[in-house]
Amino acid sequence: MPRNITIRGTGKISVSPDLTVVTLNLKDVDKDYEKAMEKAASKMEDLRGALAKIGFSKNDLKTTNFNVNTEYESRRNQDGSYSQVFKGFACYHSLKIEFDFDTKMLANVLSSIASSVAEPELNVSFTVKDKDAVSDMLLKSATENAKRKAEILTSSSDVKLGRIISIVYDWGNRDLVSPTRYALDNRAMKLAAAPSSIDISPDDITVTDTVTFIWEIG
Repeated sequence: MPRNITIRGTGKISVSPDLTVVTLNLKDVDKDYEKAMEKAASKMEDLRGALAKIGFSKNDLKTTNFNVNTEYESRRNQDGSYSQVFKGFACYHSLKIEFDFDTKMLANVLSSIASSVAEPELNVSFTVKDKDAVSDMLLKSATENAKRKAEILTSSSDVKLGRIISIVYDWGNRDLVSPTRYALDNRAMKLAAAPSSIDISPDDITVTDTVTFIWEIG
């Protein structure tokens, strides 16, 4: 009966972020559906216009989520009971804009957004442009780790490492985002009268992955 050895290889790499992602969340509520939609469209166009002034095109501002819900509020009646009263149609619009990591450009983008009337909730994250290249490096690291373990175990056990019988890999998505968070609340956004940059250096993105190999041994 053929003998074999099963080894799980672990890869770990760290890369520096080279892409900035600014996400924006807009919300508009109106009892008239058409007016709610018009408000949402107007805010998006205002954002596009503000960003166009610093060199972005119309298509650079991408929609990541859009939905319209009905909102109700609880009101107390004269008899002490509560009833749900229609508040309006709530339009939620999530957008993002991406650009090469550059603190000056980030300051310009935030200042432009602050100059608009949209007043979005805002979040800034740092990631990498070539995610496939990072995944390739990670798999290579995991493969080398598995082979090194197999060679150590077989040589120490006086057996020879044979051919690979199988490779098992879970193609899960990896979160390639720096743990560094850059946040501005609404009041800070409104007070941003002119661009000002802070020379930040986002923390490296560290990711791990595993691959399982089965080798024949003899």
